[in-house]
Amino acid sequence: MLYADTVETEALVHKPWFIASIFVVVLAAFMLIDLTGTVIGQLMRPVIGDPLNSGFFGRFSIALVLAQIFSLNVILIGFTTLKVQIGVVWCELLLLFLAFFNLFDLSLPFIWKNLPYMITQGVVTTLYVSAVSLLIASIIGIFAAVAKLSTNGFAYGIASFYTSFFRGVPLLMQVYMIYLGLPQLGVVLNTVPSGVLAISLCSGAYMAEIFRAGIQSIDRGQWEASRSMGFGFSLTMRKIILPQALPVIIPPMGNMFIGMLKDSSLVSVLGVWELTFLARTLGVPTFQTMEMLIAAAMIYWILSVCLELVQARIERYFDRSKVR
Repeated sequence: MLYADTVETEALVHKPWFIASIFVVVLAAFMLIDLTGTVIGQLMRPVIGDPLNSGFFGRFSIALVLAQIFSLNVILIGFTTLKVQIGVVWCELLLLFLAFFNLFDLSLPFIWKNLPYMITQGVVTTLYVSAVSLLIASIIGIFAAVAKLSTNGFAYGIASFYTSFFRGVPLLMQVYMIYLGLPQLGVVLNTVPSGVLAISLCSGAYMAEIFRAGIQSIDRGQWEASRSMGFGFSLTMRKIILPQALPVIIPPMGNMFIGMLKDSSLVSVLGVWELTFLARTLGVPTFQTMEMLIAAAMIYWILSVCLELVQARIERYFDRSKVR
């Protein structure tokens, strides 16, 4: 199947109408962006003269050259294998990102100076908040999912109200409500517990739907066979239903953890020393906030990529278990 898709993609890439369409779209896109004042404009100086005074001719010439390069790149990549195509595209996009960030005239020494502290303090706190929140959210999600699957109207009403409310209210609002609202009831929590509780309650509502879908994916006959063998509800869930539902639950659960990793940045409004708070705190005194924010963004991205790789490995493990 994968080979057939690759062949079909290669055939599409080498069709003249497809290349022409890409060329026109890219040309129009670059015409909308004024690149005459950039490094590309300086490289085109022998053709367009002074980039800043070249006007429409300069913009069209730059867009034409870039569209040709882009189209040729698509054609050449089409001759390689799928893995090579993915690797080349990733490298090219990474270089474009680096070139884009270079336009900000960032102070690399300042980034390298503060990077160790951002990792040892910010990353550790971010992972701690996310991991604890995931654990609590998973427990809440399981109970809420079971309640929504039950025939007890009281349990279903509580679970459905919980999932509706916490999925319908923005997470930032929940952070403020817990941190500022609970003291009105005599419950005073520190910043980290307040942030963990808010993320756990919000993510638990989404987890409930994930677990519910996973449990419902198991054939009803499994429940009936378990009951006929004298197994109770708890034993049936732990030994029969959940192990079979894990292959369905793991992918969206991995996506939730990646989302929670980024949502943990919202607890920075409480003064928690996680990645976003540190980036803002370290950058403001020297007016180099952009350096720290970009560094934090790159760290978030690297953490997300690592989690994606772990998730893919776990999914392959469950796929091999199915085959066996």
